[in-house]
Amino acid sequence: MANSSTFFPILMLLFSCNVYTNACYPSIISFGDSLADTGNLKEMASKSNVRPPHFLFPPYGETFFNKPTGRCSNGRLIIDFVAESLGLPLVPPSLGSETNVHVTELGEGVNFAVAGATALDSSFHEARGVSIPTNASLGVQLGWFKDSLSSICSAVSDCKQLIGQSLVLMGEIGGNDYNHALVAGKSIDEVETYVPFVINTIISAVNELIELGAQTLVIPGNLPIGCSAAYLTIFYGSDNVQYDNSTGCIITLNKFAEYHNELLQRKLQQIRELHPEVNIIYADYYNAAMQFFRSPNKFGFTNGALKACCGGGGPFNYNPSIACADSSSTSCAQPDTYVNWDGLHLTEAAYKVIFKSIYEGPYTTPQFNTLCPISTLQWLGVGKSSGIAQRPGM
Repeated sequence: MANSSTFFPILMLLFSCNVYTNACYPSIISFGDSLADTGNLKEMASKSNVRPPHFLFPPYGETFFNKPTGRCSNGRLIIDFVAESLGLPLVPPSLGSETNVHVTELGEGVNFAVAGATALDSSFHEARGVSIPTNASLGVQLGWFKDSLSSICSAVSDCKQLIGQSLVLMGEIGGNDYNHALVAGKSIDEVETYVPFVINTIISAVNELIELGAQTLVIPGNLPIGCSAAYLTIFYGSDNVQYDNSTGCIITLNKFAEYHNELLQRKLQQIRELHPEVNIIYADYYNAAMQFFRSPNKFGFTNGALKACCGGGGPFNYNPSIACADSSSTSCAQPDTYVNWDGLHLTEAAYKVIFKSIYEGPYTTPQFNTLCPISTLQWLGVGKSSGIAQRPGM
């Protein structure tokens, strides 16, 4: 584990400048897992003796960055589109050493998300016989952030003002608590018992950030994991699996994700009632993504929504023994025509659709664009003619 002191000077510089004049928020503070990690696990791997993760090699990063950056995709993530839409440079990883070089170009904000991270501490999973590869749970990430405050604020009131002006992104987090357990062979029924613990951990972190001064927090729900190429491969050929005829996704796993999301929303509503002055925004990743799983061609995904662009073969081009970037893996020529990138993560094009739906469209509660009418969304090509469907009833 990298020493948290390495990012204290970075944080001071990142938050030292004034607000971008055209932005709703002066900075972004992010927590989460591989859906938001912009390079923290890459930095952790560089300081250890273990073999670097496969996503640190081409073709990861090929579409936008032209090189691997530590992002688990071919290009940008949702957090990158958020930063661009606010007129801010991309949010750097908290553990990044490279940020010392071009810190004045990086704008304001910091990202504590780590690929593979869980909401629950590793002790919870280890007690149930599940090994967690990354000791960077939500509690650990929140600890890094709190430890840094004394270095970036001279007084409690200054910290509250800084955090209160920032857009706080809480994940996505929690998906890996289920992924690690299901891949380890735990039944869906058993993993379902984890959900209240995961939700309570997320809610506890939200409450703690509010106490620290947070005024606007975006808390995403889980994606429809039953549409994942990884799970479609793991459960392929099982007699006990039922599929949605309209999408080809696994019904039970999607209902599991819906259960997580419903419980999360109920708990978030309780926070709204206790803190009416705080913007508690639920981001409906599930239904934003279901748009292209139901109608992939409508969004330009002419190679479908279920088969991975990069992988080790099989009906969904996913093989747990042959990861994307392995020498025997194959990668598609047009990743923007695919939803799924490597079996577990989505392509930049898919993340862009989710971003549009969440931050410019109707897939948040309350709608984000009513709180932050960002004119710069237009130069990203996010307009009323984007083809985003109206939000279906929950």
